[in-house]
Amino acid sequence: MNARLRQPDSLCIPRLPAGLLHRFVTLILVIGPAELSMCAENRAENASIRSVPNIVLILADDMGWGQTGYRGHPVLRTPHLDAMAAGGLRFERFYAGAPVCSPTRASVLTGRANDRSGVLQHGYALRRQEKTIAQALKQAGYVTGHFGKWHLNGLRGPGAPILAGDDYHPGRFGFDEWVSVTNFYDVDPLMSRAGEVEPFQGDSSEIAVAEAVKFLEKHQAAGRPMFAVIWYGSPHSPFKALLDDTAPFSQLDENSAQHYGELVAMDRSIGTLRQALRRLGLADDTLLVFCSDNGGLPGITPGTVGGLRGHKGTLYEGGVRVPGIIEWPAVIRPSVTDYPACTMDLFPTVADIVGLPRGVFVEPLDGISLEPLFRSAPSERSKPIPFRFGVRAALVDNRYKLLTNDLRKGDFQLYDLDADPGETRDIRGDQPDRFARMTRELLAWNESVDASYAGQDYPEGQVSPPDPAPQFWYDTPAYAPYIPQWKDRWEFKSYLERREKVKKSPAKKSPMKKTPAQADIRGSALSSAV
Repeated sequence: MNARLRQPDSLCIPRLPAGLLHRFVTLILVIGPAELSMCAENRAENASIRSVPNIVLILADDMGWGQTGYRGHPVLRTPHLDAMAAGGLRFERFYAGAPVCSPTRASVLTGRANDRSGVLQHGYALRRQEKTIAQALKQAGYVTGHFGKWHLNGLRGPGAPILAGDDYHPGRFGFDEWVSVTNFYDVDPLMSRAGEVEPFQGDSSEIAVAEAVKFLEKHQAAGRPMFAVIWYGSPHSPFKALLDDTAPFSQLDENSAQHYGELVAMDRSIGTLRQALRRLGLADDTLLVFCSDNGGLPGITPGTVGGLRGHKGTLYEGGVRVPGIIEWPAVIRPSVTDYPACTMDLFPTVADIVGLPRGVFVEPLDGISLEPLFRSAPSERSKPIPFRFGVRAALVDNRYKLLTNDLRKGDFQLYDLDADPGETRDIRGDQPDRFARMTRELLAWNESVDASYAGQDYPEGQVSPPDPAPQFWYDTPAYAPYIPQWKDRWEFKSYLERREKVKKSPAKKSPMKKTPAQADIRGSALSSAV
């Protein structure tokens, strides 16, 4: 079945007036994916007359496909996301690049599947040889900022301030300014402003948005285009929300109430952001894109994935399908699309919009530009969406999805997502030709990922420097001076106490400190379970 845009006639790109040298368009990936572009006709008419988008990327942390008011969640209300969806382009099939956080974040920044860039699992470092969207936009004249969770510097454990001496901090990947933490963060977090530890008070989502708004206010007057990444820590565990935000969920168990309370605050922060854009006069020419880094969590009541199969950590729809919205009032009128899109599409789309040269990418890319979607309704996606996570792999080709839970066994399943979105019926026997073709395509792609993982995509032909082994930040010498000051903080205390118990029990060794075992699945690099 062809991808559908409901109310397709409302999608259009206005022609730019001949005397307009620059238009500032704010692109907000409230994310999740998507970007914008001038139509090809305008580009051909006058290459110098181009909209210069400001870009803000927002990514939720562990928010499931079913956790929005517009999807009819039984207890959660998300009025600001609902308003954004009602006023923009709502994706019914938007995919995170992987079923856990760090890999998807790598896919956002590079446009490539996570294993290509060495980010096999949560807490893996993004290779310095990769080229990022922030670096490309900075080279094109943008001022760039990162706000919130990073989790691409090889450190595990609760979110801690990123130190100035970290070889993998956001500044190394193209961000001029950053107020960031290593991992998930909640109420009253400690964060890092370009390497300087700074305490904050309040809900973490509202803090990240407040810093991003300050960034926009600071640089708007200078006339430079702006790129800001807002990566929430919500609703990731440990669940800790403000008291007022948990009040509507008093009938739920404690974890679920806190989890949903975090989403209430996150939604409110989106309202703050949209209001700030209006106040700054940017709203009409602002592209907002919202999505999550992976599917919803199990064990939360009511459920998180909207009836889909699987959760975070799996390649079933519940593990990778996430909310996705794009809002650009001057260009896109309210519509809903079934066109499959993913986080790997973001960098190619932005590059298409801004007119960046092909050299800004490390190739091969796995994403495609979504620019055609903003001016028409493509019948089908031209390139399948691939996934590889440990021994699992999948290929989404429009309505069909090929999936395996273990590449080593060669056992694949085929699903028709239009007829069976819950992935309950394997149709490989009904469509043997399609099954054989998609299996060949997935295995060929898997071999190309093996080559990328080995470093063959880089000019050096190898990985340099070598990938660091993931480790807990509190086991590193760099953080040792801070532990006495932080050991009683609520977000760190249980982790540090557990660490002391392990240190006193020599027989117990943390598997996270070991270099991840590599298994030969056609050369595939495997990682430990979440």
